[in-house]
Amino acid sequence: MTQQAIPTTSSAASSFARVSLLIYLLLIVYASWYPFAGWRDLGLTAFAYLDAPLPHYWTVFDVWTNIAGYLPLGMLMVLSLPRSRRWSPYWAVLLAALAGILVSGSMEAVQTFLPTRVASNLDLMTNSAGALLGAVLGVILRPRFGPDSRLLQLREHWFNREASQGMVVVALWPLAQIYPLSHLFGFGQFTSMLSSWLSDFLEQPIDLQAWLTNDIQFSADQYWLTETIITACGLTGAALTFLILLRQHAPKLPLTLLLVFVTLMIKILATALLFAPDNAFVWLTPGSFGGLLIGGLMLSGLAYAPQLAQRRLAGLTLAISLLLVNIMPDNPYYTETVQTWSQGKFLNFNGVAQFLALLWPFCTLWFLFHPMHKRRRKAAQRQPQRDSR
Repeated sequence: MTQQAIPTTSSAASSFARVSLLIYLLLIVYASWYPFAGWRDLGLTAFAYLDAPLPHYWTVFDVWTNIAGYLPLGMLMVLSLPRSRRWSPYWAVLLAALAGILVSGSMEAVQTFLPTRVASNLDLMTNSAGALLGAVLGVILRPRFGPDSRLLQLREHWFNREASQGMVVVALWPLAQIYPLSHLFGFGQFTSMLSSWLSDFLEQPIDLQAWLTNDIQFSADQYWLTETIITACGLTGAALTFLILLRQHAPKLPLTLLLVFVTLMIKILATALLFAPDNAFVWLTPGSFGGLLIGGLMLSGLAYAPQLAQRRLAGLTLAISLLLVNIMPDNPYYTETVQTWSQGKFLNFNGVAQFLALLWPFCTLWFLFHPMHKRRRKAAQRQPQRDSR
């Protein structure tokens, strides 16, 4: 009887890099075309910016931002290439650099038709330089992700073989905290965006949240209670998603606590940068604090539960959080705080963070209920039968 091939560590690594590359490309598109409004035609061709003079006004911040933004793209391009003799370091760098030029050139071309963006040949050059530097860095780091790498050996020892997609989803959870949310861990709020689009399309104000709640006026206690539920469910769903990636002998509880700690630290730093250092803990309301406590108690009892139960509970808690976030109106205290936020040079960065905050729960639910989990469970059930034969 033929046995099913087991994916090697290197193939798992490239799978992780390819999923990361796809997500990063989507982030670049969103950041480059954000806010997707006010499309216009100035009578210029899409690539007219290539022959235009270099911008007279630019800052060091803009240059380094463009380089840093495309550096991960070049690195992920190299790490996503299959390990074969055809892809020598020189060809890998060349391919990644050309891909960076094509992606940046396309993004700048579309910006010609956006009123809030300016197509710039300087941006194209700096983005291309970032992709080139990232490709060189990827060639340098690629041997460290080989089959004999300690990092990948640790990954193989602690995480399941099929955990690559889930690791990308979990890694995006802390990054999604950067965007200021009405509720802690309250991702996926699409009703506000949909209301804005419908209002522009129908040329009259549309408020889906008010329609769903029938214009009910909520008290402060009801807002805090809702935030407690959203925070507890969001924390539990994300942590359980991480737990199903781990093997039985992995240090599950310490790794989960480390993930939550890093996530909260990113939340504190992002809030301090976007608002002011004095408001670094403005998100720690009575509701969010209670949700953290309840979520921690739930995780302490579910950390070593069967993976099937963890996956189903993760999906259930994320669905509850997603439902409440889109039904409940924004907390007025949160709205008052956001009014002090000046995006400024963080416009592109804010667009990426908003994109992550919007799509993260949907990507996580897709992963949790992907058919690969059923295939893995059936393969695990067949394995004892093969061993007995």
